[in-house]
Amino acid sequence: MKKFKGFTLAEILITLAIIGIVAAITLPSLLVNVNEKAWDAQRKALHARLAQAIGQMNTLGGYGTYTEDEKGTATADTAAESFILDALSKVYKINNVCGPDKLSSCGIPSKITTLNAVSEINFPTKMSELNKTLLNGGHIEGESGDMADTKAAAFETVNGESVAVFYNPLCSEDNMNWQFMANKMCVNFIYDLNGTEGPNQVGKDIGFITALYRKNPVVVAPIPHGKDYETPVPSYSDNNETVDAAKACKLMGEDLRIPDRHEASSLFVNASLINLIDSTYYYWTGTIVSTGSLGHAWDFLFTNGTASYNWTRNTLKQVRCIKK
Repeated sequence: MKKFKGFTLAEILITLAIIGIVAAITLPSLLVNVNEKAWDAQRKALHARLAQAIGQMNTLGGYGTYTEDEKGTATADTAAESFILDALSKVYKINNVCGPDKLSSCGIPSKITTLNAVSEINFPTKMSELNKTLLNGGHIEGESGDMADTKAAAFETVNGESVAVFYNPLCSEDNMNWQFMANKMCVNFIYDLNGTEGPNQVGKDIGFITALYRKNPVVVAPIPHGKDYETPVPSYSDNNETVDAAKACKLMGEDLRIPDRHEASSLFVNASLINLIDSTYYYWTGTIVSTGSLGHAWDFLFTNGTASYNWTRNTLKQVRCIKK
């Protein structure tokens, strides 16, 4: 008689249990990686499309109406909705437009989770809710431009993204001197890559894109890292043993770099989303003014949105990196 060898029922059940345990451990992380790669590709495509569209506009300022009474209460506010209808929709294909009181009709969630899941907040509905100090920044004497506490409007893209628009019709130009950057912000977009589906978290499916300057706009979409470098550092060092701003970002991760001054301005505008709302430190940017022993680089103060420049070698400042 021939003898047949095989697995017992107990052995098969044990094997299946082991496979199930391994799958339960590994599949969530694999799905997260797949989602993050998909979000990253979608995010870059949305940024490229919006940047191209905004580049076709003659000006980013002056759309809609915004007026206040003596107490600073808005009596008329059509700014963001008018910008979408009268400007953006002429150069960018839009599926649906929602006014300030109907953001949810365009898939905008009522609540979102801030960077690193630090806290859950109400979705911002007007300019001042992006950053509580945004409207407090001044401007240089003789320089035009200010901030208006306009309400957000929203639209849906043909690719299924939901985008809230925060619009400042009073935005001004770049003068490349010491300045407050708040009044240089013309349009800020907060996007949700998958509508009301989760996780509705900043740095994942939620992010922001900022357009600065009334004419010749610069459009940036920084994705911030969740924490500062451990110690203040100089902006530049030619000593391999000294950590400077660029090296600090590389030490924190190969996929990180230092933001330029426009990207830092975008972080300031969206401070409530990324937990920089109470920061009182000066931060380096990657925008170099001059090099050499007397080199200068731009720095940024998130308390009021001041951009200026300082010595690169001997001055120590904080570093907050962004993803490449």
